Amino acid sequence: MTNLRIISCGAHEVLAKAIADQPVLRLHAGGLVGRTLDEFQDHETRVQIEDNVRGCDVYVIQPTCPPANHTLMELLITVDALRRASAHHITAVMPFFGYARQDRKDRPRVPITAKLVANLLVAAGVQRVLTLDLHAAQIQGFFDIPADNLEAMPVFVPEIRALNLRDLVIVTPDIGGIKRAKSYAAALGAKFAIVDKDRISDEKVRATALIGEVENCEVLIVDDMTETAGTVVEAAKLLEEQGAKRIFAAVTHGVLSGKGRDRIANSPIELMLVTDSVPQAHGKKVRAVSVAPLLAEAIARTHFGESVTRLFQVPALAKA
Repeated sequence: MTNLRIISCGAHEVLAKAIADQPVLRLHAGGLVGRTLDEFQDHETRVQIEDNVRGCDVYVIQPTCPPANHTLMELLITVDALRRASAHHITAVMPFFGYARQDRKDRPRVPITAKLVANLLVAAGVQRVLTLDLHAAQIQGFFDIPADNLEAMPVFVPEIRALNLRDLVIVTPDIGGIKRAKSYAAALGAKFAIVDKDRISDEKVRATALIGEVENCEVLIVDDMTETAGTVVEAAKLLEEQGAKRIFAAVTHGVLSGKGRDRIANSPIELMLVTDSVPQAHGKKVRAVSVAPLLAEAIARTHFGESVTRLFQVPALAKA
């Protein structure tokens, strides 16, 4: 083994184990570092690192998914324990970066919580962050340490190709996702369209207009995350009204509540692809694609000082 170590917090141990078991890491890391993770009676998180990590480069796997406050504190406390155990370098591998939606002051007297979380991670002892499809790419700039924002598109594209969709149109369900939609359209040789929306509340949106043509086309909605599924379902309803033949979706972070899964099940969407960046309670019409190989490759390349640029490229088979 090298001095590479991988440890899991409590949010998504299944994904952490899958990452550690990838061939590119298995011989180098030797499985997951042992740790005890429990609580005091008042629900304070308690962590103990069971294996020696002195002088090691440690990668901590923890999506800050619901309950976000709890999973964030688990990560911070684990990082502090590793720092005090004399780990040489600590990388936070956050497949899902919680609080990313609070990246600006969109109303008076509100915090920029994504920046606060970035500061907390650095203060705890994190020296690098590795994440996936940030809600807003500029959050990388909130860190004064290296932060790599991987993309799920190379994972999704082969799955989308396998659906054999014809006359495909890639649709972004809001204006902010135009760049993502264009990237998918270029990779898949498809057209793209835009759904404009009004947000009424955190759970309710209204799709107001379609820019582009979807009549008699098969449509794929792409987005970075969904929780209550309001945005993606309202977009699907508008696309159905505009004559789309079949409607699919590919959403990186399926942070689906019960309401969200029910909405997807009762929507015009035939299938929604998500990644396993957060633990998945599979529902009707929802299928998860693993990002363990992508994250494992990113960890290996980071550790051995290799370029991660290749991880942003769509597989050659997907371009055929």
